[in-house]
Amino acid sequence: MTFPTWALAGFWGLVSGSALLLGAAVGYFTKVPQRLIAAIMAFGSGVLISTLSLELMEEAYKKGGFNATALGFVGGAAVYTLANWLLAHHGAKHRKRSGDQQKQERSSVKQPKGDNAEADNGMALAIGALLDGIPESIVIGLSMLAGGAVSMVAVVAIFLSNLPEGLSSAAGMKKAGRSSSYVLLLWAGIAVISGVSSLLGYTLFSGFSDEVVAGTMAVSAGAVLAMIADTMIPEAFAEAHNFTGLITVLGFLVSFFLSKMD
Repeated sequence: MTFPTWALAGFWGLVSGSALLLGAAVGYFTKVPQRLIAAIMAFGSGVLISTLSLELMEEAYKKGGFNATALGFVGGAAVYTLANWLLAHHGAKHRKRSGDQQKQERSSVKQPKGDNAEADNGMALAIGALLDGIPESIVIGLSMLAGGAVSMVAVVAIFLSNLPEGLSSAAGMKKAGRSSSYVLLLWAGIAVISGVSSLLGYTLFSGFSDEVVAGTMAVSAGAVLAMIADTMIPEAFAEAHNFTGLITVLGFLVSFFLSKMD
């Protein structure tokens, strides 16, 4: 049985996004040492850096040349940075931290009226999760535009990076007093949206020129790199310290190896 390409794009986006829910469940219901969380986060950062360097930017350059690639790359980073700055002022600065940062941040946000204990900075957390996850998922759909086959390197890389993101964030949410239903429903929703984003990445851009596709890939790459620098590396360095660089390099090497195998 042959499935349509748009359905496969959504499926692989859902697969990579499911790592967020898996990581969140592990982070919430088990006690994972913070140093191990930091090490996994550093490894995931290296994987993503390798992927956006060897897969996204290289492919964007081949399709659209330097100008479209550079403009999209810087533009994606700028848009992400601005959105991240706004979210930081609404209580979502530490959304990927596994320590007590989220607890302190939540206590500093003015509590809303009523009995909804999750409503203080919960919306900012949800939007922040979307901001971090959507660019990665769109990449999977875009990777299928060339020949209809998904880039397994991109799927594996995003899966490996999503796992520590969900794990670290959920551990911090638990310490901040978030309920298990809130945490799991949030990440389940983000996983579904990841699948939809991948599907849209394929269907919306299948009719556009190579320059537009290249610019979009570069936008995603810029946003992902900005996300790594702003949210993943700080969490990794907070606990792993001097080992962060080495572990990140190992993650890069694994992704590099996978790209050559692909």
